[in-house]
Amino acid sequence: MPKALIIHALRGILVSAFLVLLVAQPALSQTAKEPDREQLLNGLRLLIWPQPGSPELIVKLRINGGAAFDLAGKSGQMALLGDLLFPDAATIDYFTDELGGKLDVSVNYDSITITMVGKAAELEQVISVLRNAILSTQFAPEVVTRIRDARIKSLRDATVSPAMVADRAIAARLFGDFPYGRRPGGTPEDLARVDRADLMLAHERFLNSNNATLAIVGGVTTARVFRTVRQLLGPWRKTEKIVPTTFTQPKAVDPRTLIVNVAGPTTELRLAVRGLARSDADFAAATVLARVAQHRWQAMAAELANQPVFVHSEVNVLPGQFVMGAAVSTEKTADALANAKKVMESLVSTPATVAELDRARTEVVNEAVAIATKSEAVPDPWLDADTYRLSAVQDQPALLRAVTPADVQRVAGRLFKAPAVASVVVGEVDPLKTALQGRVQYEVLGEVAAPTPSSKTPAKPTGNANPR
Repeated sequence: MPKALIIHALRGILVSAFLVLLVAQPALSQTAKEPDREQLLNGLRLLIWPQPGSPELIVKLRINGGAAFDLAGKSGQMALLGDLLFPDAATIDYFTDELGGKLDVSVNYDSITITMVGKAAELEQVISVLRNAILSTQFAPEVVTRIRDARIKSLRDATVSPAMVADRAIAARLFGDFPYGRRPGGTPEDLARVDRADLMLAHERFLNSNNATLAIVGGVTTARVFRTVRQLLGPWRKTEKIVPTTFTQPKAVDPRTLIVNVAGPTTELRLAVRGLARSDADFAAATVLARVAQHRWQAMAAELANQPVFVHSEVNVLPGQFVMGAAVSTEKTADALANAKKVMESLVSTPATVAELDRARTEVVNEAVAIATKSEAVPDPWLDADTYRLSAVQDQPALLRAVTPADVQRVAGRLFKAPAVASVVVGEVDPLKTALQGRVQYEVLGEVAAPTPSSKTPAKPTGNANPR
């Protein structure tokens, strides 16, 4: 390469690195500041970031225990409990119209998080609304029915894309009856089975003061926050026993590719292996590994450069999944599946190059920084440390930057050395059968497998058999 081109390339790399640091600086300065910590007598943990002079207020309540604890056959139970916390539209309108903020409840496998954005001058009113939601949750039969019917209707009215079908199918294929194989938001059929008693039981088991952390950011003093929270949330009941995260382990993965019949111009395919937990020391390395895997997969097939493609390391309190996904033409489905498995093998045998690692790290760091710079995300590293039982609050961009080629290869060995790979293809059945025939073992969702024909002639004994 000519010397001028080399200098130009190095200059470009240095400029990119400088820009990454500039973008990262606000996030680092925000997350580097330790909060003021308090704890009520009932065990409720408080994290407070006073910002003198700021008119804004962010309140986040993290309750440890999410959709992983839905009762069998009643997926969406915890999501429905989240809906019940603020069942009246007037409450949400108060935050959006009068405070110019927002009120949101999000439920994932591991937690329920209530986010309230408003004005610092209205701290007492905001905490009062939170108190009513937690301590006076409405379980009247007519309220439960209304909220449940609304969630069922929302699910039935939602447009379900082939990509969404593929995402749901691969989770179910990989985990089976294990909680991570169920949809956190539930299905219409499962939600219809959730009754008032189920919701009251979930509230009693998980919505307890010593199973939660309250984070507050804004133009308030620590003394004011502590006084207000102690007065309004001090009566919140604590529990004598925190429900442990223990479940029966999932069954062995079926190695056959599952075909799901959905009409569409392309085929959605997914491959997945069981992954790492959020508390695993290799969490950051797995995130970088996923991006290296995506780039290698795209490099193997020109078609993937122009189609939606992703590789994710999805982590939870318990080990999650490492999933690869793409949209491909039906006739290329077998090749795409084979190439994905070759990528897994190559990551075990061949370390990531310097160029591969730099590209992957830059991309995932930029994404992490973009999330961290949002004002609502300030408390998240501290809340995550609590939910995922981390030994310390983690600076995720810094962890990602520290990942080495040896780290990536080590994690690849953990995940892909003799892996149990689940795979799903979503598209039109007959063309997919033709494309996979003779190359990939498969089964079709909803079809009963044809029995293996029995031989009409009894088999002759072989080897050293000596029948009597």
